[in-house]
Amino acid sequence: MSAIKIINGKIITSQRIIHGGAVLIIDGKIAEINENDIEFSGASIIDAEGKYVSPGFIDIHIHGGGGHDFMDGSVNSFLKIAETHAQYGTTAMVPTTLTSEKEGLLETLSLYEQANLQNVNGAEFLGMHLEGPYFAMSQRGAQDPRHIRNPDPNEYKDVIAKSSVISRWSAAPELPGALEFGRHLRANGILAAIAHTDAVYEEVIEAVESGYSLATHLYSGMSGVSRRNAFRYAGVIESAFILDAMDVEVIADGIHLPAPLLKLIYKIKGPDRIALITDSMRGAGMPEGESVLGNINTGLKVIIEDGVAKLPDRTSFAGSVATADRLVRNMIQIADVPLVEAVRMMTLTPARIMGVESHKGSIAVGKDADILIFDESITIEATFVKGKIIYGNSNYFN
Repeated sequence: MSAIKIINGKIITSQRIIHGGAVLIIDGKIAEINENDIEFSGASIIDAEGKYVSPGFIDIHIHGGGGHDFMDGSVNSFLKIAETHAQYGTTAMVPTTLTSEKEGLLETLSLYEQANLQNVNGAEFLGMHLEGPYFAMSQRGAQDPRHIRNPDPNEYKDVIAKSSVISRWSAAPELPGALEFGRHLRANGILAAIAHTDAVYEEVIEAVESGYSLATHLYSGMSGVSRRNAFRYAGVIESAFILDAMDVEVIADGIHLPAPLLKLIYKIKGPDRIALITDSMRGAGMPEGESVLGNINTGLKVIIEDGVAKLPDRTSFAGSVATADRLVRNMIQIADVPLVEAVRMMTLTPARIMGVESHKGSIAVGKDADILIFDESITIEATFVKGKIIYGNSNYFN
């Protein structure tokens, strides 16, 4: 039996902060939480020195970081991305693809399975997110138009039959066959999300009835109010606001969405329906300059500057380079969200959306000891995954 006791911390629960509390970890699980010290002989002691003790961050939409992308065709890329983001507080993630041909999707899914067996020093994997290729061409953003197509049941049924590691799939619900696709996803326990879409409210209603429940990166790559034959129609953005049961993702890097929109989303949806996501590409955790979106050899050349990836002609954003700590910091500092709720949007809410809230997402007895220690500026001091310290300064390894 291995035991760790974290003392003298400001423990962030799902509802409050316990000042000067202690957390006991036994065999990778949270065994006890107390407002005072916990008596337990033989435990390794970690003094949080008055800093925050938080649940680990859960990123349910992420493409890369540290100079690597999940579409690189390499197990090493999976591992390095997981290790990179652990430094910024991510303890669990859902690796995400870009649009691709079927063979590319199957290869990436196979690499995930191999990497998952070797991933011992990074954020835990929670299944793959296939972002595309079933998108509206008009809302493709930086997705490669060569691979965008309508849902093909022969294709997606075969992909799902050949891989058990798909946890979510994003698509445009207005496309021919997309409602049947959503029903098939739900029947196979896969989260169906709306993305890169020109759907109107009436189509979103049909999508929700067919199993879609999440709006992928709200505002990005999706319709707002539009006119057809002079009549106004509500788009996916307005639909996500109207439908209380729909969850939304938010890229809170402060660039994809400015402060007023972050405040609006928070005001309407609240912390229990918002999952903060990095949606980061390989440039996360890297210096500014030239980079590549997608596969390192065949992907789209981009430039990283001003804290975001852009197309070389600077006409559009081409991906986020955010890390999870930055998202939480921004929600507090520029969107005026209380710390506990900002953390919840990066922990318990994404855990619920992905169906893992029974063992992740909060500091609670019986859950995995995915824990962070960070200071007032949300600078990560230590990252624990299932009780193992995978990042931290030397003081936390004694």
